[in-house]
Amino acid sequence: MVSTAAAGVLGAMVGGAAPAEAAGKHGLGALTLVNLSHVNDPATTSVFPGDPEFRLTVMTTIPQDGFYMQYVEEGEHTGTHWGAPGHFQEGGLLADDLDPGDLFLPAVKVDIRRKAAADPDYGVTVDDLRRFERRHGRIPSGAAVILWTGWEDKWGTPAYPNLDNEGVIHQPGFTIEAAQWLIDTGRLATRGALGTDTFSPDRGVDTDFAVSVALYQEHRISLENLANLAALPVTGAWVLAGGPIHKAGSGSTATIFAFIPPH
Repeated sequence: MVSTAAAGVLGAMVGGAAPAEAAGKHGLGALTLVNLSHVNDPATTSVFPGDPEFRLTVMTTIPQDGFYMQYVEEGEHTGTHWGAPGHFQEGGLLADDLDPGDLFLPAVKVDIRRKAAADPDYGVTVDDLRRFERRHGRIPSGAAVILWTGWEDKWGTPAYPNLDNEGVIHQPGFTIEAAQWLIDTGRLATRGALGTDTFSPDRGVDTDFAVSVALYQEHRISLENLANLAALPVTGAWVLAGGPIHKAGSGSTATIFAFIPPH
């Protein structure tokens, strides 16, 4: 299935480049393509506490079998991934119910690194989002609102889950008030995403997952454990969430790309 809206956006971003120009780097003409995903490596992949361990096992080798292949063991939410509404909503849309356009969204990046460094339990507020809009313009309807917390730099270390002595995660995220404001004002009305370079759009201490429960309705998704956010502009880019579409999937491990138009 092809999303005509997505095709139209890409066509507009390329801006009618001639065939020779459109065959430039990555075949995208003037667009820059950025990978926002971590490499999945059993030695470094941070796994949400309680989730299955990530394993790669060599199944065949070229000297012995004529071809090389690994066997992958993982949960659907291992490493960089996206979540479908049915991850938290009983009867919600699952991975194979979503449309291609649900996975291709305009993106904005909200930089909270300074606040997150000072307070690992920091929750983005409605005032933070209004301040962002005063500086950068209105968040587009149906956008992926992505938090840049700086947590991606801790990937693969104990500082990423940041567990206390009682096993509580300390990571920044959205407050429920901020998430609900994005939904109620139409910025995330029926489509869109909350994204982050942490385990979840919820703060680690918010074990009721109220933000996720509110988010995962309609055609809204999450984008989690993102990487390379320094390369994502504050506004103007689009993100595409790839990955296998499992039958009745709660989401998918993913390679998430940013499509960045020329300045």
